[in-house]
Amino acid sequence: QVRLVESGGGSVQAGGSLRLSCAASGYINDHYCYGWLRQSQEKEREGVAVLDNSGSTAYTDAVKGRFTISRDNAKNILYLQMDRLEPEDTGTYTCVVLNHCAYGVATALRTITHTGTWGQGIRVTVSS
Repeated sequence: QVRLVESGGGSVQAGGSLRLSCAASGYINDHYCYGWLRQSQEKEREGVAVLDNSGSTAYTDAVKGRFTISRDNAKNILYLQMDRLEPEDTGTYTCVVLNHCAYGVATALRTITHTGTWGQGIRVTVSS
């Protein structure tokens, strides 16, 4: 079973950047699909970004062009580079692993909000 530990959250002013990391340990399957979701008090839980084992990615519209998901396969670390942060990006970000993205990364972006293995979550606060 895979275990996920996030790091890199914190507080930043609007326009700034943060990079979230998610270290995976335990059993790592080559078919795994990785993603990030977020939740705030004002919004429902949403998938933010997904990366499959072929390198295909999907992003929610609100972060396209600002966030980048990537993975260091040798170190089993998933990243979320967040640039030009906005107050609306404030929330708890959680790393997610799915058994696969067989139905495509766009579908996975929707399903990570209620399936897969999750980390404990990390707080991101963006002030105006």
